[in-house]
Amino acid sequence: MITATPHRAPLPHALPVPSSSVRSAHEEDAAELAELSRPFVHSGALRERPASLYAAHAADFLVTQTPGRPIEGCVGLRVHPAVPGEGRGPVGVLYNFCVAGHSQGCGVGAGLLRTVLAMARAQSLDALFTATTGGGGLFLRYGFAPAPAPAPARLAPSSWAESLDPRRNARILTKVL
Repeated sequence: MITATPHRAPLPHALPVPSSSVRSAHEEDAAELAELSRPFVHSGALRERPASLYAAHAADFLVTQTPGRPIEGCVGLRVHPAVPGEGRGPVGVLYNFCVAGHSQGCGVGAGLLRTVLAMARAQSLDALFTATTGGGGLFLRYGFAPAPAPAPARLAPSSWAESLDPRRNARILTKVL
């Protein structure tokens, strides 16, 4: 008995699937950023911010988006300059970090975080701070740690630390760069 392997026709070339990329936000993204953030505001994970604030601070934001589709995730990075006499250089605060439900677990948040970390290093920031009402697992995987008890008063930018609502029970995380 002779056996032969059947000849398979070559598979047609798959059409390229557009991939998402991280980019700087634009003022025109403001309404979409507010919409992306809305479920997180309703859950208590984020503060409510009007679209006008997103427009005014668009330069703070990175977004992940697949061409022709809605924004999948965003993060804001606000740089706080060094304060004379504090013994530290400039630091950054990450805020309004969110990923659309359908894109969670797909690497969108990790891509945003890697990009914002590279930006912070390129800007020679001494450290990054963020506040989270959740577990902060992604931040912890990327080297953030709970800030020592006096950190908000001593290490974090005081204007930011004082703006945190104590009723939200946010945990401050920091990463030295």
